[in-house]
This record gives sequence, C-alpha cells and structure tokens, in this order.
Amino acid sequence: MRMVDILAKKRDGKALSSDEIRFVIDGYTTGSIPDYQMSAFLMAVYFQGMTAEETATLTMAMVDSGDTIDLSDIRGVKVDKHSTGGVGDTTTLILAPLVAALGVPVAKMSGRGLGHTGGTIDKLESIPGFHVEISEQRFMELVNRNKIAVVGQSGNLTPADKKIYSLRDVTATVNSIPLIASSIMSKKIAAGADAIVLDVKVGSGAFMKSLADAEALAETMVEIGNQVGRKTSAVISDMNQPLGFAIGNTLEMKEAIETLQGNGPADLQELCLILASKMILLAGEAETEAEARESLLEVIENGKALSVFKQFLKDQGGDPTVVDDFQKLPEAKYQIPVKIKESGFVSEIIAEEIGVAAMMLGAGRETKESKIDLSVGVVLHKKIGDAVTKDEVIATIHSNKEMVEDVAMRIQNAYRFSEEKPESVPLIHGYF
Repeated sequence: MRMVDILAKKRDGKALSSDEIRFVIDGYTTGSIPDYQMSAFLMAVYFQGMTAEETATLTMAMVDSGDTIDLSDIRGVKVDKHSTGGVGDTTTLILAPLVAALGVPVAKMSGRGLGHTGGTIDKLESIPGFHVEISEQRFMELVNRNKIAVVGQSGNLTPADKKIYSLRDVTATVNSIPLIASSIMSKKIAAGADAIVLDVKVGSGAFMKSLADAEALAETMVEIGNQVGRKTSAVISDMNQPLGFAIGNTLEMKEAIETLQGNGPADLQELCLILASKMILLAGEAETEAEARESLLEVIENGKALSVFKQFLKDQGGDPTVVDDFQKLPEAKYQIPVKIKESGFVSEIIAEEIGVAAMMLGAGRETKESKIDLSVGVVLHKKIGDAVTKDEVIATIHSNKEMVEDVAMRIQNAYRFSEEKPESVPLIHGYF
C-alpha cells in the first residue's frame, strides 16, 4: 500500500478498507508515515467523514497500537462510565460507590485535569493520604473485595491516539465526529470494560456546543461500542450551566459526599441516578431502569453507598473520617462573596466562564509553571431560574489570595438576567 493512494481515496469521499486504516495507524505510530501525510489524512476525514464501519476499525486500530488492560480476573460485568467533560462534573465520585454498593464492579482508570478544573484523581487526592499508585494485583483484589478501585491511566494505552490527538490540535481537525468518537472509545475499550455508559455533554460549558453535534457523537460512539462487542449506551446531558454548585477539587469532593449522604444538589443527584441506572442495567443487575433507580435510592438512604465510599478511601490510603468532618479537607484562606449589581431572574450562566474563573484561582490542571491548588474554586448560590435582588451574593470565591477582582468580574459577567422567570432548562436532551 501507498499512503498517497489512501489519501486520494479518502479525499474523494470513498470508504477505506480495514487493511488501509490499519496501515495508516500502524505506520504513523511506528514513525514510517510522517506528520505531513497524517495531517492530510486527518483533514480528509474532517471533510469527508467516515462510515460506522470505518470508525469502528479506526478505534480498534488505536486500541491495538498499545497495551490493553485484562480485567478477566475481576468477577462480574465490569461497567465503565465516560463523560465528555463539563464544569462541576463530579459524577464519577458519586457513581462509582453507588454502583459498587449494588454489587457491580467498578474498575476505574482515571486521569488528571484536562480543562477547566482537575480530573477525578485530582479530586480524590484532596482526601489526605489517598493515592492511586497501586499494583495491578492490588487493584484487582480491591475490586473483587469492595467492587471499587481507582488507578491512574497506563502510560502505553492507545499511543496512536496520543500522537494523533496532538496533531489534530495543531491542524484544526479536533472537531470531527469520527475522530472524537474513536479517540474516546479507544481509551475506554483498551481499559477493559465489558459495558460502557457515555455522558455526552452539550451546551456552553461543553465541548459539543450544539445538540445536533452531541447527538451525532453519542450515536457514533454507541455504534462503535456495540460493533466491537461492548454493551454501550449514551445520555446527552445539559452543560448550559455548571452541574451542581461547586467548581474546584475539594469543593466538588464535599458536594459528592453530600450527594452520597442524600443531601446533594438536585441536578447532580438526578444525573447520577440516571447514569448509574444505565450502568446497573447493562451489568444485568436489574430488569428495568426504574428497578435500578429504586435500588440506588435505597443504598443512599440506608447509608450503604457512603459506607462503600469510606472503605474505598481507606483501602487506597485515604482518611475515611473526612466524610464526617469536612474540616479535615484542604481549605482556602479566603472566602470572598461575589455580589450582583442588578435584580431579576437568572436567565443564563456561561458555564465555561465559571470554569475559567476557577482555573484562574489555581484549580485547573498542573503545568510546568504552577501546581494545582486543591483547596480553591467557586461555589455558586444561584442557578438558572432563581430570583436575585441587587447586591445579593450569587457566588463565593474560595481563594488563597485576597485580591481576586478579575475572578469576581468574570463570574459576574458569566451571569445573564431577565425580568421574567425563564423556562426551566432540561437536564437530559436525549438517550442512545
């Protein structure tokens, strides 16, 4: 095969064979295909798209480019969940112990922050002593015993995806449904799950801004999963405002614990119940989503989910007593109120701006220049539809520096108001 012939074929909108796609991925991973040809390939896919079969083949070629995790020593159907990312998205911290409390194994490989705030591991590391550096054998033992454990992502999972993603970033080919879908699904499949529930975010704080794009991505990922033998379903959830009220690692951890205690924000609890119900259903531990939901509410009410969470923390070196005493968690020096300058109803919150505000405080991903600050962030007091009066506090900034006028201004500018109460924003926009 010649790369130039494959480029011409895709440029003209023709479907590539399995062998041709694997030739491209193998060649680029090993270095025999240069960046300039791969860039041309990505641009051809961007404009011409891919069939469902092509996208599934691309996904598996990326899976096969590196290591895969064998979870066969873990008893039961291993169900994973993936979110396409949003502001205040704390669902994994709640879902994992909820699902584990019903006997479904959650063998979770998680990452660190990639955007507005930290990732699942960053949030967990706000618990004193908690660590994800455990051996594969210990990981398997914990999942078999407690039905839950979390480790960091392996260095050699889907190396093709890592190389391709870096190239997409500098060639304006990030926003391609086949490329996004294969990137996400290759990592989930390589991580060894038997079934996958996808939370596809849509709105101002999400990667997918339009419902049409979110639907196309959800449908494509579900097709990929099912084609390669993984039970897969997707939920399209709203990200036109932050999920819950807390944005920032420790603040989100507190909110997750409150949700497991049955005292969390209504939108966060509802989304967790929806996603967890689908995970229970895919694992075969319930006949209907209604039955699964009832069981999930029961383990919240009787404290079993919280008990599982405490044991999970303890077995990975964390202090489980933080669940009963939030003062043991990292705390920022200053709590600064953000007041509003007008009256009315909250009609819009630009979620991405709230996320950026938290990142300005140091809650985002770690860089060479600065370390992540686990204690800082923003807690909202008003969401869409809430009434506000002039000089009322709409948010509180948790900061380790006293002067945060730029952050306060960004939060204020993220809010929009109307004289009349707006229609409620739907939490769920669709299912696949």
